[in-house]
Amino acid sequence: MNVQPQSGVYRAMIAFLIPLILSNALQSVGQLVGTIVVGRWIGVDALAAISAFFPLFFLLVSFVIGIGSGSAILIGQAYGAGNMEKLKTIVGTTMTFTFLLGIVLAIVGGIFTEDILRLVGTPANIMDVTVHYARIMFWSLPVMFLYMVYTTFMRGTGDSKTPFYSLIVSTALNLAFLPVLIFGWLGLPKLGIYGAAYANVISTVITFVLLLWYTYWKKSPLRLDASVRRHLGMNKEMLKLLLRLGIPSSVSMILVSLSEIAVIVFVNRFGSNATAAYGSVNQVVSYVQMPAISLGMTVSVLAAQSIGAKQHGRLKEVIRAGIVLNYIIGVALMIPIYIFSKNILSWFITSPETLNIAHELLVITLWSYLIFGHVQIIAATMRASGVVLWPMIFSVISIWCVEVPVAYVLSYHTSLGIRGIWLGYPAAFIVSMILVYSYYWLSWKKKQITSLVQ
Repeated sequence: MNVQPQSGVYRAMIAFLIPLILSNALQSVGQLVGTIVVGRWIGVDALAAISAFFPLFFLLVSFVIGIGSGSAILIGQAYGAGNMEKLKTIVGTTMTFTFLLGIVLAIVGGIFTEDILRLVGTPANIMDVTVHYARIMFWSLPVMFLYMVYTTFMRGTGDSKTPFYSLIVSTALNLAFLPVLIFGWLGLPKLGIYGAAYANVISTVITFVLLLWYTYWKKSPLRLDASVRRHLGMNKEMLKLLLRLGIPSSVSMILVSLSEIAVIVFVNRFGSNATAAYGSVNQVVSYVQMPAISLGMTVSVLAAQSIGAKQHGRLKEVIRAGIVLNYIIGVALMIPIYIFSKNILSWFITSPETLNIAHELLVITLWSYLIFGHVQIIAATMRASGVVLWPMIFSVISIWCVEVPVAYVLSYHTSLGIRGIWLGYPAAFIVSMILVYSYYWLSWKKKQITSLVQ
């Protein structure tokens, strides 16, 4: 996928964006259906168990997400420059590193699950269930990490369709396994909430194997043939560059995860109904975040390929197209969610008290994700050029100096209660916008942009 001039930027962006959004949506469908099934047919406590575990799991996968974003920048630039040898070095180094990382995190996470969940204040009535559910997910991390980075490689080369097709397969498998494992159909044992975890793990493993076969059959430049396998291992110089790009993104993701753990600690103080409401609101908000995050990834790929191909004049058009699409798509999603918010939340929740809490929280925070999306576009462009430290610093400031303190003060020391927690989100997004744009105009636009892959 090459960046095209003028209106062609919109066409290239939409062509890449649509499969990417659909991919992210499909990735969430299995979790969404699992949440609905768990919340409506197993109960609020089971839903609360999944909700309590999610921030911890996100913390563990955050590092590989950051490494993946670093590899996408390098692959985009190498692909834009037509340097296939360098591209395969990036693939081999990233896959080896993330697989080893997955093994370490699986062992550590599996051993210390209960201690960590106690540390974050998981309610006692859901502790045993949450621990069991968490350990199933932890042991799947090595394969899950490989699958995540492999689809990232494909998107870095401009191929957002193959990851989309693979997620159709993954989602179909997940939906097929979900009721069978939860309710014990076809003579299998009834696993309850744990069936949702096993369905996710099994579908991911099968899909990854099929994806490897498909890329080999299609003779993709990313297929694991001899030319890629000889690069498995960790090229010292490439690993240093990958970590230089990936670690700031990973630190940012980890600090976001830690802030969500801080938030769940605040939420848990209000009981399991509040915890379940938090989980259901996160499910709905994830679908609003999805286009914004997808646009950030699209802008990053287009910008990286432009830099690799030395088409620096296209960067301004890429940024403009990303911002315009963010507001068009965001508003189109938010209006129906505001209108039908209680109906949507009732998919997850049957308790009237929990539903009222979730509805109020959703109304408070939903609009601010337009600002979140705008920031994603600008930060993604900076990262594509190799500027990763400042976006990380701005993220840290907005989260830990704004979101968490605002959430703590308003929820603990005012009459707002749990509503005060959600006010921290728009406050953080606004501050982040101010910081990112200040750096963008005062420094980044004046820099000489060069490719990192020579």
